[in-house]
Amino acid sequence: MLTQRLQALAQAGLAYSTNAFDLERYEEIRGLSVRLLGEITDEPYEKIVQVFASETGYQTPKVDIRAVIFRGDSEILMVRETNDGGRWTLPGGWADVGYTPFETAEKEALEETGLIVKAVRLLALLDKRKHEHPAQPWYIYKAFIRCEMVGGELLQETAETGGARWFTLAEALGAELSVDRVTASQLELMFRFVEDPGMAVVCD
Repeated sequence: MLTQRLQALAQAGLAYSTNAFDLERYEEIRGLSVRLLGEITDEPYEKIVQVFASETGYQTPKVDIRAVIFRGDSEILMVRETNDGGRWTLPGGWADVGYTPFETAEKEALEETGLIVKAVRLLALLDKRKHEHPAQPWYIYKAFIRCEMVGGELLQETAETGGARWFTLAEALGAELSVDRVTASQLELMFRFVEDPGMAVVCD
């Protein structure tokens, strides 16, 4: 998205420029990018300002990590996202500072499903803007990590989810998805790894 690129350039300019006139121009560009993002996304203007105002230094993509948990060869675990009207998605969330990607996948799975899992393989690293997600102010990479169950008990309600169940691919494609978090084509991709365990990691 061009507005995201403008924001990133403005932030880099503010971080590295020492000329007062240039700093003023970069600040104006950042303000314009915030206004444009507010017009083309569903995010509240105040939220965009707050997020961008807290960013300093060279801007890099945010990372969203999804735990891919299969039961047998035909079912994938999905949860109802309370922050998106109870729509279905794979367990996951933002990568946390101090956690590796695998540790984040394991932590998110436990917090959102009650299951203890072991992350075993990166399946895909995708650029969110190249897929069928709604527009967002932030530039995001999505990491899909295969996890295996080792314990715990499946919960139907957590602090962030309001349901959990196993889906066949056909059922998952027919569900009301939280498309901000996972798309139908991404679910199809995850099932391809079951059909072909040796398939190479997919990276945009």
